[in-house]
Amino acid sequence: MTATDITRALNDLLLAPDPDLPLDEAVDRHFTPDYRQRTNGVWSDRAAFVQHMTRLRSLVRSGHVEVHDELRDGARYADRHTVTVTRRDGRTSRTEVYLFARFAADGRFELVEETTLLVSGDEDDRNLGLVR
Repeated sequence: MTATDITRALNDLLLAPDPDLPLDEAVDRHFTPDYRQRTNGVWSDRAAFVQHMTRLRSLVRSGHVEVHDELRDGARYADRHTVTVTRRDGRTSRTEVYLFARFAADGRFELVEETTLLVSGDEDDRNLGLVR
């Protein structure tokens, strides 16, 4: 299996999901069963991550990812990317993300640690990375 990347994962999960690809299958495609994530210092297990994606899907109408820097070194992955989302109410926000990750042997994300910075949008968009 080819290793995933942040663009493919976010598109499948949230930004441009295939209507025939259920969320649980999208998560399985990109994340291991023991997946863990830390966003702005807050740890989540896979179940909490799925809950987070479910909530985001209810808030976000569309969006896109722009990767500025990306590095792969064996099982290690790092990038700096900007996520632009348009909410169902029409508001748009941009968030810059600094991400460090580890891949499992099968190419899926096993661990992600990220820090986010709201570039533009409403103040309540600052916590989109943590909503549940």
